[in-house]
Amino acid sequence: MSTSERALVIAVFAAALAACASLQPAPGKPPAFGASVSAEEVARWDISIPPSGAGLPGGGGSARQGLKVYEEKCQSCHGAKGVGKPADPLAGGIGSLAGRTPLRTVGSYWPYATTLFDYVRRAMPITNPLSLTDNEVYAVSAYVLFLNGIVGEDAVMNAQTLPQVKMPNRDGFVSDWPPRARN
Repeated sequence: MSTSERALVIAVFAAALAACASLQPAPGKPPAFGASVSAEEVARWDISIPPSGAGLPGGGGSARQGLKVYEEKCQSCHGAKGVGKPADPLAGGIGSLAGRTPLRTVGSYWPYATTLFDYVRRAMPITNPLSLTDNEVYAVSAYVLFLNGIVGEDAVMNAQTLPQVKMPNRDGFVSDWPPRARN
């Protein structure tokens, strides 16, 4: 590096340092971002369902009922019978995770059926999230589980039955968290 290049680097560094030194702390009041949120607004979005199924809503639906909802609201992205195109496939791939080309689907990868309900309710359809009724979400969940051979076509998913569904990959995950100490 030549002397003139070094001088330029030092000058730029000195100018940046001087600019930072001239900054003053923000005034005492906080910025006026957004607005306060009511408890009712928070409750509308506080709808996460853990693997245990705690907090699942009332209602229910079967795979037969879910087929109709799926064809109307899911098939355009996930394809007939959940094969994908243009979005990810929902069915198939069971037993493929250890192979050279694993297919991560609801049936092959997801460890809990309650996670399916939770995700569909919060995020689907992608063009209109939170638009499905609880009965529609239960029915679509039952249909996707049926497509993967996990439940029968007449199985009804609801707050009692959904947490009891044993997913093929339920034991395929290792917890990264140490067990909690119980006092």
